[in-house]
Amino acid sequence: MSSSEVRELAAQEARLVLPRFTYEDAWTLGTLLVSLARERQAPVVIDVRRGAQQLFHCALPGSSADNDAWIDRKRRVVERYGESSFLVGARFRAKGTTFEASSRLDPDRYAAHGGSFPIGVEGAGVIGSVTVSGLPQAEDHALVVEALERLLSAYGADAG
Repeated sequence: MSSSEVRELAAQEARLVLPRFTYEDAWTLGTLLVSLARERQAPVVIDVRRGAQQLFHCALPGSSADNDAWIDRKRRVVERYGESSFLVGARFRAKGTTFEASSRLDPDRYAAHGGSFPIGVEGAGVIGSVTVSGLPQAEDHALVVEALERLLSAYGADAG
């Protein structure tokens, strides 16, 4: 992954900061992801958290308990770095190495693979995470980004 791709991923995170994140917002984000995944017949697991509290979790047909383990590993990367699991992995690849080889973190507990994204709130910073597992990592990441973009748009519509 190139430094321009790292910049693009970092720019996504800077752009996708929410004005708030309530329990209702967690439900909206989770159900939006379920709708998008069902439209695409995507065999994914979806997880939304604020801090240590799981606010939404759904496993769709074709997913397995292995996806839950991936969710935990990717989410721990977001919790530790405050950035998306895809961006963290991309930063290591841009330096010519891998997360597994250079992070000094247990790969059974941490996975810098796409699909977990920080939930950032204006004035508060990263307060949680949204994670998808079941597709190739770039697709997991893209699904989360699409849902966050739609949620952010809905906030704008509410204000108008």
